[in-house]
Amino acid sequence: MMTTTKTIKLIMLLSALWCWFSVGIVHGQSNLKNINQSLRYSRYSRISPKIIPIKTGEREFLLQMPVEKIEENINFEDYTFSYVVVEDFNEEINEKNIVPLTASDIKKDTDRHFYFEKSITIPLDQKEAYAVIICKDTRQGDQYVYHADLISPFIGDIPSFGAYYDNDIPFDQTFINKGEALLFKSDKSMNLYNYFYPQDFEIPLPPMETRPAPVAKDIQVIDNGEFLVNVPQPFGDEGYYFVQSDTTEQTGFMVKTTNAAYPRVSTYDEMIDKLVYISTRNEHEALRAAEDKKKALDKYWLELTHDTEKAQNIIREYFRQIEFANILFTDFKEGWKTDRGMVYTVMGPPASVFFDADKEIWIYDKIGSKSKISFTFARIKNIFTPNYYKLNRSRSYQPEWFQSITLWRSGKMAF
Repeated sequence: MMTTTKTIKLIMLLSALWCWFSVGIVHGQSNLKNINQSLRYSRYSRISPKIIPIKTGEREFLLQMPVEKIEENINFEDYTFSYVVVEDFNEEINEKNIVPLTASDIKKDTDRHFYFEKSITIPLDQKEAYAVIICKDTRQGDQYVYHADLISPFIGDIPSFGAYYDNDIPFDQTFINKGEALLFKSDKSMNLYNYFYPQDFEIPLPPMETRPAPVAKDIQVIDNGEFLVNVPQPFGDEGYYFVQSDTTEQTGFMVKTTNAAYPRVSTYDEMIDKLVYISTRNEHEALRAAEDKKKALDKYWLELTHDTEKAQNIIREYFRQIEFANILFTDFKEGWKTDRGMVYTVMGPPASVFFDADKEIWIYDKIGSKSKISFTFARIKNIFTPNYYKLNRSRSYQPEWFQSITLWRSGKMAF
């Protein structure tokens, strides 16, 4: 009996220690507000975790947790996985509330994902709730964190249905190529309503431009009618779709539909459009007016860098940034056209990323200086996406912004 008791205590101690180290707590308190989530936007991430909640009851949720495998030949044993549900961004995350996810918790293990599911209930008196998945690379100590609102002022409600790939893994992107289909599922019998928005958007104003951005006067919407759950639903046109189970509620599923090459840039016209962040107005207009776009682009880059190899490298680097911006920040807009996508394209991946319920803060080391510069993106409630952010613009950004553009144009920007 004594041996059994000691063994149980040892297991409990090891479990507590595992939970403690799995969230990477070294000094002080750890909470959603002070965890650096920069790996979420790194170009060298090995995995990409998500939480996609489904509402199953008044205060009950199914936490769908797909972890995308970016690293080749990934081994489950090289990572520790855990999740936690907190009341706000200040609640401490520690061994008391974190829940480990082990190999036995894997619902599906595919070529592209580890997939976990957990059902949770939020107490009736709790006003807010946020779910967090934490994945730690035990080889390097890198910590990947992702959080999702369950109950918060920035979402209307959580849908009671979900969208899935054809292998039943939850759809963990915000875009698909037009003509592709998703499978919508629910544990309830229901019809879903499908609306299409053939909307295109202007590029955002630069960070130092404080005048209000133009607002589209009319947003066209096309009612595509109803469809049944558990039947693949194709999305045939380029724009964005919004799917609802109840059109009177402020909740649903949004997906951006794109051309076949997206998130990459595939045509010379697209390349010219996306050079707007680092070109002068005259340069950009001349490129758009050129009859031979390839020749005009070659001349543009060579005149900037004065070196063929340097031009090739910076072209590759710039459009790689565009690709990552599209992957990371697409909502109803293309990722590179969002405020976060614009800053990411020009400034590169931020050194530090911190969240609060109402904002996201990016911190960069100033070029040629020991000081830092931060960009604050205010979170705005939006029916289409829970992750809609607008940059708090300021004239103070101008020196660093122009300095980064100069590095791009001289072929010296690298990440």
